[in-house]
Amino acid sequence: MTPESKIEAVKDMLKDKKVAIGFSGGADSTLMAYLSSEVAADTLAVTIDNHLMPTGFIEHTRKTAESFGIRHEVIDINFYEDEYFLSNDSKRCFTCRKLMYTKIKEFALKNCFDFICDGNNISDLVADRPGILITYEMGFNTPFIDARLTSKEIHQYLNENNVSYSRSTTCLATRIATNTKTTKEKIDKISSCEDYILANTSCEIVKVRDLGELALLEVDDVNEIIRNDKFNDINDALKGQGFKKVALNLTSIDDDEYIKLDYNDGSFSYQLPFGINLENTKKQLTDIINENEEKIELENIKIHKGGLIEGHDLKSYDEALNRFMDALSKLRREV
Repeated sequence: MTPESKIEAVKDMLKDKKVAIGFSGGADSTLMAYLSSEVAADTLAVTIDNHLMPTGFIEHTRKTAESFGIRHEVIDINFYEDEYFLSNDSKRCFTCRKLMYTKIKEFALKNCFDFICDGNNISDLVADRPGILITYEMGFNTPFIDARLTSKEIHQYLNENNVSYSRSTTCLATRIATNTKTTKEKIDKISSCEDYILANTSCEIVKVRDLGELALLEVDDVNEIIRNDKFNDINDALKGQGFKKVALNLTSIDDDEYIKLDYNDGSFSYQLPFGINLENTKKQLTDIINENEEKIELENIKIHKGGLIEGHDLKSYDEALNRFMDALSKLRREV
């Protein structure tokens, strides 16, 4: 399918429905809201204020929803009151999404919006994002996954149609190392550091990871930090916030995610960054040929417990990619 045909497929899914969207104002949810505003019977954008988001997050979501002419609701959930979330264990993002999606679903159903969706796209399924399990558990619709839209295709469509979106919508708690307690003091420090860099560079994506005494800086344009010795001022500013050392990740953040297979002579292999829960995955499949404790075999596809996906006897790259994407939407990962 072409990107254009994928967009049309999403519109068909949304057409004439009462659509509620988990709305962050990032690329994915912005495109979902934009398309829904054109074809749905009614659209509701629901934003969660968890007190942990970047500066200007809520105001941006309000303005974006208003520009589309759709209803917008902000629900306050103070995550600082949830001690388990603050403990910041390996299930942090899983816990976060469950808290948010429960409230979104409750509000949507109470207001008679019965097609509840999020902006997850097919690229999200090859990244280490355990929150997708909550999307499945809560019964949220996933039009972008169903249409097999990638992040790169979503960004391309938004840019070509002059639809603005925020590139900074990730929770600041993700900047704190796992199993290190999340505190308001840490979040405030991270927020101040990121605001400084955004204000003094042309970078659009900035993440300052709190690794104790070390601040690890990640941006979408590394050259912007290096040129004109801007790193000296940034170093001083972050040390002024209490960090003793400041490091720069020399790999720029790239949010144009897409899926590329290493296809050769009818076969491919793709190692996912997480393990597969084979028992839960089997519940999504109807075409299992063979199975054991280590893998599931389908026609042309093998799904390994360790996250390796293999394809064989495929006639073309496009067929391989389609079979891989079809398998992705049915996988249930380990957490």
